[in-house]
Amino acid sequence: MVTQSQESADGRQVSAWEPLRSRVYRSLFIAQLVSNIGTWMQNVAAQWFLVEKHSSDVIVALVQTASLGPTLLLGLFAGVLADLFDRRRLLIVLQSYAVLVAFALAVLTYLGRLSPTSLLMFTLAVGCASALTGPAWQAIQPELVPREQIPSASILGSVSGNSARAIGPAIGGVVVALAGPAAVFAINAVSFAGIIVALLAWRRPKQRAPLEREHLGHAIISGVLFVRNGPDIRRILLRSALFLFPASALLALLPVAAAHRWHLGAAGYGVALGAIGFGAVLAVVVGAPLRRRVSNNVLLATSAAAYGLAPLAVAWLPFAAAIPLLMLSGMAWLLTLATLNAAAQLSLPRWVRARGLSMYLLVATGSQATGAYVWGLVATRAGLHVAMLGSAVALGAVALSVAVLPLRPCTGELNVDVSTAWPTPTLMFEPRPDDGPVLVTVRYRVTADNHEEFIEAMRAVRQSRLRTGGHSWRLYHSLGELETFLERFTVASWTEFERQRTERWLGYDSEGVTRAIGYTVDRARQHEYFVAHRVPR
Repeated sequence: MVTQSQESADGRQVSAWEPLRSRVYRSLFIAQLVSNIGTWMQNVAAQWFLVEKHSSDVIVALVQTASLGPTLLLGLFAGVLADLFDRRRLLIVLQSYAVLVAFALAVLTYLGRLSPTSLLMFTLAVGCASALTGPAWQAIQPELVPREQIPSASILGSVSGNSARAIGPAIGGVVVALAGPAAVFAINAVSFAGIIVALLAWRRPKQRAPLEREHLGHAIISGVLFVRNGPDIRRILLRSALFLFPASALLALLPVAAAHRWHLGAAGYGVALGAIGFGAVLAVVVGAPLRRRVSNNVLLATSAAAYGLAPLAVAWLPFAAAIPLLMLSGMAWLLTLATLNAAAQLSLPRWVRARGLSMYLLVATGSQATGAYVWGLVATRAGLHVAMLGSAVALGAVALSVAVLPLRPCTGELNVDVSTAWPTPTLMFEPRPDDGPVLVTVRYRVTADNHEEFIEAMRAVRQSRLRTGGHSWRLYHSLGELETFLERFTVASWTEFERQRTERWLGYDSEGVTRAIGYTVDRARQHEYFVAHRVPR
């Protein structure tokens, strides 16, 4: 395994706290932490409000569904919005909407006009804001810190979420007891406003304007095609699903273990959650040294194995003895997700970054939601011990699977800067933006002894063409000229082709073409471009 070290531009080792030196990142980090705490406070207040209204257990549980469900429904759409519009302005608009919704919820609660049904609707509305915000928030991280600090920023972002999960419910419970749910809802509205203030203070550099804003449907398709033809990002999504599905059992069934196995009250359950959150905070301290000493794949395998000890502890150890292993699970959880999140951010180019991250969030949320349901069924039918044992065994298998399904060696290392190597077409007439489809053909001359190597090199070229907007890709070998190969693919329109050539074609795409050209006779290729014409039937 290759050890990956992270150094700043002046050769210093990057500390886990390094991103906080940036004033903009620091203010946004603090604002996000406060907002996350406010969100968890609201969840507690909402559930307590429903309990006081004598709502059924199903209605109380629907608070979590209303909070997280929109991510599954709106995730990809949110990524498209974040790629098509200015991300800073989009975040300001969405946070303003969240402030209004949370404030209206507080007012109705204070006036005594809130019903359980309307509370769930308001929770769903706030959840929609969070779902639409997620991809844009993730996508701006590479703009806030240098590339070598992305792993540290990912760890800090995860710490923000885990710390809020440990702190928010405790503060929310106290505020509900002292001032009632309306006060908590008002505090949550103020926490959203803090993010708006931090975003307004950020003087984001002017972004290069695109040729033309993509249509929503085309943007969704192009994002899906990028992920489908991106082996690096596909492997990241797979590793995320493999870990989160079995790992979800611990958090889903911890309340059951606390109540029925350890016979704890709400305070004891809070201590168990706090141990996991404290372990996540400790991961900030150990994360940077670990990344300097071992590769990402070793870290993923070790973290999965370490996390697998916690379900066994919950099933068989007394509460006090299980606490250290719960802390270890918090460390493993954060290191795994921070590693995968950083890899995704470093592997995605700017034009599709939010769409790629939205699919990452979709896979992560869907894996946790599905896993929690499946392990809950197992525990109901076979018992808590069987479910926890199954989770631990599955996590052991996940750790071993890194040997056959590792993160690819080039993950996070590829050149994602826009390339200008694609030759400018020589045109006899100027196509209209909507003309198309456009047929692109590229002619190569390859000697017979290089045919196999050339065809293998064209595999990467195929992925690049399809990843950046092409479709119907084929490679043809001439029957009349042994040395001639013809690559052909189509693009939906002339505007889409110009996007592919000037905005989406990256450094590593050009490197793949250069590698294939290295096997040709004259180290060159010949492009031709055709625009489709309608022929009367």
